[in-house]
Amino acid sequence: MLILGIETSCDETGVALYHTERGLLAHALFSQVAIHADYGGVVPELASRDHVRKLLPLIEQILAEAGLARADIEGIAYTAGPGLVGALMVGGAVAHALGFSMSIPVLGVHHMEGHLLAPMLEQNPPAFPFVALLVSGGHTQLVQVSGIGEYILLGESVDDAAGEAFDKTAKMLGLDYPGGPRVAALAEKGQAGRYRFPRPMTDRPGLDFSFSGLKTFTLNTVNAARAAGDLGDQTRADIALAFESAVVDTLAIKCKRALQLTGCKRLVIAGGVSANTRLRAGLETMTAKLGASVFYARPEFCTDNGAMIAYAGAQRLRAGQQDGDRIAAVPRWPLDTLPPLNQRCDDGLAGA
Repeated sequence: MLILGIETSCDETGVALYHTERGLLAHALFSQVAIHADYGGVVPELASRDHVRKLLPLIEQILAEAGLARADIEGIAYTAGPGLVGALMVGGAVAHALGFSMSIPVLGVHHMEGHLLAPMLEQNPPAFPFVALLVSGGHTQLVQVSGIGEYILLGESVDDAAGEAFDKTAKMLGLDYPGGPRVAALAEKGQAGRYRFPRPMTDRPGLDFSFSGLKTFTLNTVNAARAAGDLGDQTRADIALAFESAVVDTLAIKCKRALQLTGCKRLVIAGGVSANTRLRAGLETMTAKLGASVFYARPEFCTDNGAMIAYAGAQRLRAGQQDGDRIAAVPRWPLDTLPPLNQRCDDGLAGA
């Protein structure tokens, strides 16, 4: 079964072709970073307009790369949420228009389920069950995964997501958008030990996260250095390293607790922040001590992309799930409300 995947949840226009027997055939991504950089963050209306401009040309591009035609597509999966509602509507409208014209099934996919399943695209995919750390600009969650659609939320951020804290720290340090990768790059030049930042909510039981206090601590550190006339390049790098180390340690401590609580021996990390090399190294060290393994997607599939949506959609479309005639666009959508893979759902997964 050949599935077209469409991702338009935020500021990345992603498309991919996934075959349930042949695997990933082609994928393409257009990033809007240059469009939003002058504003220091994503402007929703500009994001929606650019999805309109880029989506159909990208679909034609990957069809040409795969040597296929539109008529070869047997199903379409698109991101139905969470995300920016206008951007979601662009992807949903294109998916349904194509599906209606071709008389093929269409399904709205949960964005974070796409991230969670992205490591399945690798040569050594994780087996079920596992614990998943979903860490991005909008989400920081620990989920127990028994199968596709079989999710138990173990913990999540009670305020800011880790990725959002990275972006806000980048602004404090005078770095450009997108902030996360720039903080990580600056941290590589930092000297360990000069600053010690707190590891929030690790001194109490539970698996929830909180990064707002760490963000405030970072701001106070930056302001103190500025007031002392000591906010030069090395100080900024030292602060970036202390901040990044605090986030990595916090995530590793909570992941360790989740593995011990569930008894799972496999940890999956997914989402944009999962591309962070210090985080990967920290989790590899932690899981090795527990006799467990950690899995993640290649960097290009950590950020938003069409391949993860095509894969997640392919599993559900093959099981008979589809939208029907209604476009699903759900800005807020709890992951643990998704139906299991074997539950037919002809009226759409989103319930909206």
